[in-house]
Amino acid sequence: MTPPPAGPSAPSAQVTAAEISRIAGVTRATVSNWRRRHEDFPSPAGGTESSPLYDLHAVQDWLRGRGHSSNAAPDEELRTALRLTGPGSGIAARLVPLVLAASQRTPAELDQLGAAPDEELVVRAHQAADRLPSAVPTAGPVAYGPQDAAAIRALLACVRAAGPPAALDVLAERELEEGTAGGTYQTPEGLASLMAGLLPDDAASVFDPACGSGGFLVAAARRGVRELYGQDILAVQAQRTAVRLLLTGADEGVSTDSKVSIQPGDSLRTDAFPDLTADAVLTNPPFGDRDWGHEELAYDPRWAYGVPTRFESELAWVQHALAHLRPGGHAVMVMPPAVAFRVSGRRIRAELARSGALRAVVSLPVGAAHPLHIGLHVWVLQRPEPGGAEHTSVLFVNGEGDQAEPRGTRGGSRTRQEPVDWAELTARVLVPWQAYEAAPNDFTDVQGIARAVPVVDLLDDLVDLTPARHVRVSAADVPPMELARQVSELRAALSKQLTALSAAVGRDDWRPAESPAGAADTWRTATVSDLTRGGALTLFRGAVPAPARDTASAPDGRLPGDAPPRVLTSGDVAAGTSASGTVDRLRTDPAQAVTVAAGDVVVRGDVHAGSIGRTMARVAEESDAGSILGPHLHLLRPDPNRLDPWFLAGFLGAADNIAAASTGTTIVHVNPGRLRVPLLPLDEQRRYGKAFRQVHVLRRSAARTAQILEEVAGAMSNGLTVGALLPPPADA
Repeated sequence: MTPPPAGPSAPSAQVTAAEISRIAGVTRATVSNWRRRHEDFPSPAGGTESSPLYDLHAVQDWLRGRGHSSNAAPDEELRTALRLTGPGSGIAARLVPLVLAASQRTPAELDQLGAAPDEELVVRAHQAADRLPSAVPTAGPVAYGPQDAAAIRALLACVRAAGPPAALDVLAERELEEGTAGGTYQTPEGLASLMAGLLPDDAASVFDPACGSGGFLVAAARRGVRELYGQDILAVQAQRTAVRLLLTGADEGVSTDSKVSIQPGDSLRTDAFPDLTADAVLTNPPFGDRDWGHEELAYDPRWAYGVPTRFESELAWVQHALAHLRPGGHAVMVMPPAVAFRVSGRRIRAELARSGALRAVVSLPVGAAHPLHIGLHVWVLQRPEPGGAEHTSVLFVNGEGDQAEPRGTRGGSRTRQEPVDWAELTARVLVPWQAYEAAPNDFTDVQGIARAVPVVDLLDDLVDLTPARHVRVSAADVPPMELARQVSELRAALSKQLTALSAAVGRDDWRPAESPAGAADTWRTATVSDLTRGGALTLFRGAVPAPARDTASAPDGRLPGDAPPRVLTSGDVAAGTSASGTVDRLRTDPAQAVTVAAGDVVVRGDVHAGSIGRTMARVAEESDAGSILGPHLHLLRPDPNRLDPWFLAGFLGAADNIAAASTGTTIVHVNPGRLRVPLLPLDEQRRYGKAFRQVHVLRRSAARTAQILEEVAGAMSNGLTVGALLPPPADA
């Protein structure tokens, strides 16, 4: 086959400073130094003053001229090669089939192919595409030209060094960036594994009508399922899933004799498998889609439980899944929590429960899957089987842990989002489900975790299927003696905390300044930019968050067996707590991210306007050392011989200072270079620094006191209202 001629040259790609650091294999600070110290460093070709963009060709020419050979990781080299093809080239989608072909080559063969001349390399790529298995969907013949040789070569290197799955994720990431596929997310592996565990052990065929990157089908294959069917509205996602499932090897756990059939298209409107009845359906369908086909599908035979309204696309997907099950087959689906109680879906929920099709509803903790700010649900359904057992109850499982428990029942509450412990969550869900599935009529409720609710009790005016409504732990569930003990312990903790709060307030007098205008009237000030240029401090920016689309998690830059690095978040700075974030939500390679050290000053960068009154800057402590600087944060590393950290943090976080250096209304963007600091002698700085540190301790102590106070009041009130506690004697 003769390769097609090269088309017109595409406009050059543009890159950020963070991307330059990854291309060159250096830190962000190094790139910042190049920009300041080398007059011939390429000027910005786009973007904004605070977030400039640079011409990729110009950057590469500059790096070559300086003798900087690329030390970037293979996946980053592939990203760069794809960018060089320019927007609209479609090269990422055309390279997806080659991942499968490259995976079947030895490292030596990949090296030999990579060293071949461009013309030979393109011809070999054509030959590989012609031999593409029928299981991989394509929109037509795949063609490559000489202009694609560099990208093909980078793909081969990525497959060899990072593995086929990594190369596949980079290609899909690029294709999604060029498309309009906003709102596509990757289901975490832990959630996919948990949901696959809810299926019967003898399930032999699984269908995912919104398969995305194929995570559910891979999880099913690891459990021994050998017939895998999938469909996705995005062609690149369908290709990605097919190639991922066909990649043989222990990593994916897919048998070479598996039957794989993946098709592109909208499964609701243009079902590619109209006659398929599988043993199981596993899926995470789109949420809140008002253009799902309500009018054109109004008389569709799939709506056996009621016609979904325009606002209930999720219930359309539920019935679509049930229609693709054999009698007795199971469907396990991710659902937004509103589907459990919205008025518009009440009749369909009632029919699902009444018919026995709804078997269980599980609540997930906040952060388990996108969207990360809400706790999603998992619905377990079963297509009714003629002559089968009658299902008279629905199992509700609280997978949220302490998040769902009211104050005053356990003596504590979660004040910030913690990483999901998938092993603990999986056991919390699967143990009661397996017991319920084995003997639903004999199931014993597990206090605070699981409860089997009779269907008749669900069929009220609301038909609310929210697990927290049915599994909720109240003070009435706690024995009176235990509740009294909790209240006593909380009161003792409050008394101790009040003592600590009093100590934090201190006894020293805070004297007024002698000048009527205040001491600030006599201060000379300098901006952070001035101090940076003078060498008094170094300014760093936080890591880049993972894009809101279905991409692979960023590498964590650690050796097997190492503990994963923690990420200091904006919420941690505001709450005065230690690092709580995880690297799987970062785009930045942790190996190249900024590591926090004790004595650094961390400033919040992008915040909601209403949160400016909270802590905006604080000094990193020993407990923060070694964590990664997270998104929307700036780090200032002062020279201790010139600047006191607490002095710096106190003035940088002042409300007036933040307001003067910020732009925006709802979301406020803080420009750290514009923040101002008084120029005071080091001894005077330390005196102010000591005072600012006292304020920090006071603020943290006050927050902890308020938390315990609320818990004490809640426990007392709940105990009185349910009759578990008695009021003190009248003469007390």
